[in-house]
Amino acid sequence: MENAIFSTAYLGPVHYYARLMQYGHVQIEQYDSYQKQSYRNRCAIFGANGLLNLSIPIVKMHGQKTLVRDIEIDYATRWQNNHWRSITSAYNSSPFFEFYAPDFEPFFSKKWQFLIDFNMELHGLIIEILELDTVCKLSQTYEHLFNGDDYRELITPKTKRLLNPDNNFKPYPYTQTYSDKHGFIDNLSIVDLLFNTGPESESVLKKSIL
Repeated sequence: MENAIFSTAYLGPVHYYARLMQYGHVQIEQYDSYQKQSYRNRCAIFGANGLLNLSIPIVKMHGQKTLVRDIEIDYATRWQNNHWRSITSAYNSSPFFEFYAPDFEPFFSKKWQFLIDFNMELHGLIIEILELDTVCKLSQTYEHLFNGDDYRELITPKTKRLLNPDNNFKPYPYTQTYSDKHGFIDNLSIVDLLFNTGPESESVLKKSIL
C-alpha cells in the first residue's frame, strides 16, 4: 500500500508500527489539535510490577486548540532521567537491551524544544532499527478527509478506540521479560518488542496484521 497518515507518537505502540510498515509513504500529522492522554506524548512499557505508563510533560497550552507542531516540551522536572531509568529497570535483563540501549540513551539527555521534533528523530531511529523502507514525512496542511488510509484517530490508548476497532490488528504474542509473572501484555511501546525480540521484531509486526 502506498499512502497513509498517522499522528505523531512517543515510542509508539506495536499497533502503530505494524500498520505503518505496510506503506511505502506515510505522513505524520503535525497540524491537528493536540489531545491529552494520547500516544503523542506517552507510551506504555512492561516493568517488574506490570504495566507502566511514561508521559512527557508539556508546556501549558494557551487555549483549547494548540497545534501539535507548536507543543513544547517542559523540562521543569527531570522526566528524561526518570524515563530512561524506568526503561533501563524494565529491560536491562531483556535479550537485546544492551544491543539497542546505546542508540536510545542519547534521546534522554539531549533537549528538544518541540515535541514533534523529538518524536520524529526518535521515530527515525526506530524505522532504521526495524530496517523499514517506509518514507515518513510531516504533513504540510490539515486534511479533514485524507486521501488514503487514516490512522490518526484509530490508533489511540483511549477507550473510544473500542467503538472503532482495527479488526485486522491482533497483537502476536512474544516472550516478555516479566510475562512469566504477569502474563503477556499486548500492544506496548515498540521498545518492548525491540528489547525482547531484536531482529525478530519485524516478523512479529507482520504477524500482528491479519
